[in-house]
Amino acid sequence: MPVNITNRADAEAIIREQIVSSIFQDAPKNSVFMGMARKLPNMTSNQTRIRVLDFLPTAYWVDGDTGMKQTTRQAWDNVYLNAGELAVIVPIPDAVLSDTEFDIFGEITPRIMEAIGQKVDAAVIFGDNRPREWQADIITLARQAGNNVAAATGKDYYDLILGDGGVFAKVETDGFGVSGAVAPMNFKAKLRGLRDTTGQPIFKSNMQDVARYTLDGAPITFPENGGFYPEIAQLVVGDFGQAVYSIRQDVTVKILDQGVIQDPVTKEIVYNLAQQDMTALRVVFRMGWALPNPATRMNEDRTGCAFAYLEPGTPATTQKVTFTVTDGAESSPKAYAGARINVDGAILVTGADGKAEFNLRAGTYTAKISKKGFITVTETFTVASTAVTKAITLTAQS
Repeated sequence: MPVNITNRADAEAIIREQIVSSIFQDAPKNSVFMGMARKLPNMTSNQTRIRVLDFLPTAYWVDGDTGMKQTTRQAWDNVYLNAGELAVIVPIPDAVLSDTEFDIFGEITPRIMEAIGQKVDAAVIFGDNRPREWQADIITLARQAGNNVAAATGKDYYDLILGDGGVFAKVETDGFGVSGAVAPMNFKAKLRGLRDTTGQPIFKSNMQDVARYTLDGAPITFPENGGFYPEIAQLVVGDFGQAVYSIRQDVTVKILDQGVIQDPVTKEIVYNLAQQDMTALRVVFRMGWALPNPATRMNEDRTGCAFAYLEPGTPATTQKVTFTVTDGAESSPKAYAGARINVDGAILVTGADGKAEFNLRAGTYTAKISKKGFITVTETFTVASTAVTKAITLTAQS
């Protein structure tokens, strides 16, 4: 017998009021990421394109009165926000709705908002169940930029956070400032008592301030929605203004009293709303996000990242994914240096040996391999429990 419904026993202690018809004005408040990142206008279609700087112009000194002036170029790239969908249906017997004295849907909707916030944070920051059309999560992007800091013997948390090579320094080296931080609730105990070289505490609390806690002056949040995974990171810091998100306009909240609900696996009918006198709240939430990572003077090849994180004592398991880019010749293939490999937003450039190495958690990824003067190649690959090697052949444009 199905048990995933709100029955009379679950609702007997609440009172009925007017049914809430919309929940999404408060959705960003329940997501740490949406509360800190930059919100763009609502999406008007399933995909939104952002143009970002990809190649910066260069100026040259002229040699003498008759020296030749050189040319340069500037180029742009497309970054896409693709709408991923979150949805849930909450079925309730009509008799329960009629006999309760509180608004059941009004009580349920705040929990739905909380669940949406949890799913968004887990997907964007840690990649947990992220929609396939989204770019890689913040942790993956930071790791590929070398912005992961491992806990090390002989280093205290001050060194790991604010010292040379700490998470703040990683972000700053890539040309960004730390505007915020996120950590699990138990990380407070590790921060209390830490002081800078002048004896001032680096972790401060102020109950009257909007930024309730700060870490070296940057607001730090300790999520309570279950969307932070301490087994992957102890602390995430970065320039959250560089991350953007947009909510799709066709977000819907519907009260249904007709139709059937099927088991998503077996396809069997679980509930028939009309026949069983039931009402269901159906919620559909769609949003997209991106970390555009435009070229800057401190990050011209776009291999840097605006985020960094502190690993737990036992880092999350990753596998090496090695790309080798050549001309594909059967004997003595020529390696191509300077080829750009973009794996769901994480960018590396091949070295003189034509190789670039990623460290990725289990999942399916899409790589775009490009080099000026060559036809771009797209490859989809899966990472499981062993290392992956990909041989890429680039063909010159005719």
